[in-house]
Amino acid sequence: MENLIPNEEPLRQEYFMSEVNDIIHSRAMDKGAYPTYKVVTFGCQMNARDSEKLSGILSGIGYTEAENEEDADLVLFNTCTVRENANDRLYGRVGQLKKSKEKNHDMIVGICGCMMQEAEEVEKIKKSYRHVDLVFGTHNIYKLAEILFDHLTTKKQIINVMESADMIVEKLPNKRQYAFKSGVNITFGCNNFCSYCIVPYVRGRERSRKPEEIIDEIKTLVADGVKEIMLLGQNVNSYGRGLEEEISFAGLLERIAEIEGLERLRFMTPHPKDLSDEVIEVMKNNKKICKHLHLPLQSGSSAILKKMNRVYTKEDYLNLVKRIKTAIPDISLTTDIIVGFPGETEGDFLDTLEVVKEVRYDSAFTFIYSKRSGTPAAKMEEQVDPKAIKDRFDRLLKTVQDIAAENTKKNEGKCMPALVEGKNEHMEGYLTGKLENNLTVHFKGQERLIGEIVDVILDEAKGFYYMGHIKTSEV
Repeated sequence: MENLIPNEEPLRQEYFMSEVNDIIHSRAMDKGAYPTYKVVTFGCQMNARDSEKLSGILSGIGYTEAENEEDADLVLFNTCTVRENANDRLYGRVGQLKKSKEKNHDMIVGICGCMMQEAEEVEKIKKSYRHVDLVFGTHNIYKLAEILFDHLTTKKQIINVMESADMIVEKLPNKRQYAFKSGVNITFGCNNFCSYCIVPYVRGRERSRKPEEIIDEIKTLVADGVKEIMLLGQNVNSYGRGLEEEISFAGLLERIAEIEGLERLRFMTPHPKDLSDEVIEVMKNNKKICKHLHLPLQSGSSAILKKMNRVYTKEDYLNLVKRIKTAIPDISLTTDIIVGFPGETEGDFLDTLEVVKEVRYDSAFTFIYSKRSGTPAAKMEEQVDPKAIKDRFDRLLKTVQDIAAENTKKNEGKCMPALVEGKNEHMEGYLTGKLENNLTVHFKGQERLIGEIVDVILDEAKGFYYMGHIKTSEV
């Protein structure tokens, strides 16, 4: 049998998908029903994209999606490890499934993703969570069918974690969460080594996909009805490094924007140190590229930024924002900010507030610093008093909210195109749409509009979102 298994990818995974499909089909004939699966995602949009690939593989080999994890025949937890409390939440969910597995002896429980790149977490699962059947990391998400085949044929716990990845496996199935928008990975890994961040250690060094593979994937998605693409990477601005073909992120943006039928293009996440004037110019001149930029600040203090290893100063950041706003006056800027990093003084925090007031973000993801084992910051002295952190966090949050409310107020009465993303879960007869600036608008409308881009009048600003109505009466 070994001689029949291809060594090259993705042919090897296609072989195992076929083998597992035969096993699943045979068992379904005996039981009178196909098994179900549930993929539970923790973390960022790249994790969400990985989960779509996992779901695509499972759907392709005969599984159907379950409503919840307790009733599924196979549960996969796709993990994040940026914050340690995410680990605690995961183990709580995994522990609860032990009872479900006692009722359903054929149930399969798996854990994959970033957290499994940490050897101590894998050892913890082997020792304390023996009801977990599959363990694999972020570098071999694509190997799900092969890993599942090993478990189904041996009934043993399968642990398959690769320390690093030297290739990007293309053209495996994925099951999108939305029919009309999709994320597309352009890079994997990170070379920045911010002192508080575990990502480079678990996702590995930067690897860029070939431009033609990215463009082919997007063309396929657009042909399948996708209107909006989000380019994904830990640092999209560094795209192209290491490729044989010389191409920058700006060059990639231009080539993607030329794809016929694509209506909106976004990207996440750029690093301020690598955001070039060339990218700003491409954004300015291309109507398909949404005028929204998520530009992580993390801190407004140059001293703290140096300790974070962010490789820019407060002045560098503000100068970059000035260049962006000069080129694109109506740009929407959002950010990430950490409060209470080791050594942060009141003066450092006031520098952060000053940047927030000067830039005037439309929204910000604000975080209280928490130690992350395995990072340089976890060993730093001068940990900040929790009471001081809480006070600063509350002041920052109020400042961000007040500015965001003032920003949204300025757009009241304007007409803007919105991509209709779904029904509003809290208001009967209302739909929810996403504006180009990444803000949300709720309005009355029929479900047939989901997935369409419609013009919406913004009637009332509600802080971080709007209430509105569709411009044309015919829809």
